[in-house]
Amino acid sequence: MSGKLVEKKVIITGGSSGIGEAAAKLFARHGAHVFILSRSEDKGQNIKNQIREEGGIADYVSCDVGEISQVEHAVTEVLDKAGGIDILVNNAGGGVRTNFPNEKPSEWERVINVNLNGTYYMTNTVWPHMVKNNSGNIINVSSVAAQLGFTSKLYSLSDLQPSASYYAAKAGIDAFTRFAASIGGQHNIRVNAIRPGQIITPLTDTGGGHHVFESFFNMTQILDGPGYPNDVANTLLFLASEESRFITGEFINVDGGIAAKL
Repeated sequence: MSGKLVEKKVIITGGSSGIGEAAAKLFARHGAHVFILSRSEDKGQNIKNQIREEGGIADYVSCDVGEISQVEHAVTEVLDKAGGIDILVNNAGGGVRTNFPNEKPSEWERVINVNLNGTYYMTNTVWPHMVKNNSGNIINVSSVAAQLGFTSKLYSLSDLQPSASYYAAKAGIDAFTRFAASIGGQHNIRVNAIRPGQIITPLTDTGGGHHVFESFFNMTQILDGPGYPNDVANTLLFLASEESRFITGEFINVDGGIAAKL
């Protein structure tokens, strides 16, 4: 099989839908053995079967990335099946539809846990194996929320904004990406991140292809219209492949060119 990821063993968290699903299918087409980690077994098994029907190599592993015991068990299962881990895509995430100061502490904790803690748990668990192999590639899925601010007028004109917890979690992922890249270089481990913007997924689609934060994005984007999971998956493929071999500690926005990054 020809491709950019032939014989690479890849973990993709949140791989059962949206960006994770698109990345899993694309990586498999490029020769990777893809491990789909997700809490949704039915969806995860379905994506696995679709990849296999197309001639790809894929497995599903049940995992809630916000639970360290499940992360450790999942990574052990991947290692038992594949014998190694070459690439980790920390994609699992999510937010809530309430915002500061009305966001409840339980909502804050849940968003921080799945986004930031999950990224840390996964990275920390695969790290020793990558160090042992003196090779690894980690790609974190952050968000444009990590670097954006807004005026009171823009806020009032927007129907809805990402929650404060989501802003904080994704900013934390950015900082952790820089830190991990800084210590990973000596072990030949690259760590980068992408920042999606208005991407239509099952979690963000309010119906008819409209993004939940469409009003905000339409006032800030340079390019018209939303993006789609394949737009992000193609960027992930670049960062996962040898085409990006001399890139680490970097962030690529897939956001239609948001004009003001405050």
